[in-house]
Amino acid sequence: MRHAVSCNSNAVPDRITENSAFTRLVRGGTLPALSIRRPVRQKDIEPVHSSIGSVCVYCGSSFGGRPAFTEAARHLGTLLAQSDIRLVYGGGAVGLMGVVSQAVLDAGGRVTGIIPHFLDQAEVGKMNVTELIRTETMHDRKARMAEISDGFVVLPGGLGTLDETFEILTWKQLNLHTKPIVLLNSEGYWDHFVHLVEHQVREGFVREQYLRLFRVVDHVDDVLPTLMEGAAQARTGQDRLDRA
Repeated sequence: MRHAVSCNSNAVPDRITENSAFTRLVRGGTLPALSIRRPVRQKDIEPVHSSIGSVCVYCGSSFGGRPAFTEAARHLGTLLAQSDIRLVYGGGAVGLMGVVSQAVLDAGGRVTGIIPHFLDQAEVGKMNVTELIRTETMHDRKARMAEISDGFVVLPGGLGTLDETFEILTWKQLNLHTKPIVLLNSEGYWDHFVHLVEHQVREGFVREQYLRLFRVVDHVDDVLPTLMEGAAQARTGQDRLDRA
């Protein structure tokens, strides 16, 4: 049964501070992390009930140049709704952001959009959501998205998507969170991103073990199983990084 869409346009969260639940996460221990790999498709996997109740999706406010990007966003939104996983995203009804959010709603799922006031005033914030959170700044927006999500999925996108992706990877590297991060490599879109990080490793600016901060999958059907696996590894402390 489809959830009724009710947009609370007056919902403004408290400013994210050092006392927020997200920034109070334990620091200084070892960091459970994920390895880059492209798993075998898991069509026959049974639904897994885990600690993942909300997934943050980073993606473009444009459609990109390939129909496969739109189809992947739509398929992911449907899978999230069917798995009773809430979508958390940056608000807006344009581009892939609009596609994934509308797909969740069409399948009866829940959507939380988070958008700073200045983008909302520029009419970028016209969206279909079940919850709308307005923030004062872009930083508050990204911190709030991270705080209320249990995992992260990155679809094709532009500079804003790269900004969000590198920030959430850096926070994980700094042990501010241990949540799984999955890049959906539609049409090989993220190949050059992976090559860049590998280049940074070769040049001595990134430790090789930090290649395990995220995973890359080629097919939408692999996204949720990979997130579930990553969340389970984080809970059990598997695949830890050496922080010595």
